[in-house]
Amino acid sequence: MSETPLIQLKRVTKTYGEGATALQALKGVDLTIQAGDFVAIMGPSGSGKSTAMNTLGCLDTPTTGEYLFNGVHVETLSRDQRAQLRRHFLGFVFQGFNLLARTSAQENVELPLLYRGESAAMRHAAAAKALASVGLAGWEHHTPAELSGGQQQRVAIARAIVTQPAVLLADEPTGNLDTQRSREIMELLRGLNAAHGITVLMVTHEPDMAAYAKRIVHFVDGLVESDHLNPHPAGLDIPTAKAV
Repeated sequence: MSETPLIQLKRVTKTYGEGATALQALKGVDLTIQAGDFVAIMGPSGSGKSTAMNTLGCLDTPTTGEYLFNGVHVETLSRDQRAQLRRHFLGFVFQGFNLLARTSAQENVELPLLYRGESAAMRHAAAAKALASVGLAGWEHHTPAELSGGQQQRVAIARAIVTQPAVLLADEPTGNLDTQRSREIMELLRGLNAAHGITVLMVTHEPDMAAYAKRIVHFVDGLVESDHLNPHPAGLDIPTAKAV
């Protein structure tokens, strides 16, 4: 394990608005995440977990405090520098899949590489590999309408990992799926974490899904209330999930 943590939040605060209407979403958060960790972030609505996730994903900046990514002070970076960090080190998975409806699974997965200016040959090969890694080899030319919800989320995960990110940030990744599909997606995330060493940070309100994580962090009122290791993560006896 690296001596330098992959991610550190030090006394991070986030305030929206000013004066009497100001809302302090984060009130001095300290959080350390090592490379290869799998962390579930939980908490009630308004607890600060989504604000913390947006900060970790470089989608928002702290009002005060420090955010270090592999030793680099992210809070001092420019907007363009944060965009570069997102593009090269972070992958995102959302509850709503966010796939382009009229394009194939292959084309959806290629998008991040297109934005990076990669060649067509490189994009095609990397997208095919990413789809195969989530159990969708042979589904490259299907559009989202031709895929189940679980398959669509697999395409979204393939799109998130096609750039080989250090960190995968998943915001309620099973929120739109039934129980069986949710478990299959969690088994997939667990497998990517175990087999490829991708650090997974996941916001969820479902204890059954958080049970797959190695570590569970609870936010309450803008602070970390608890942070504990999960001694028996779910799914460790299950190989990479089959295609949904």
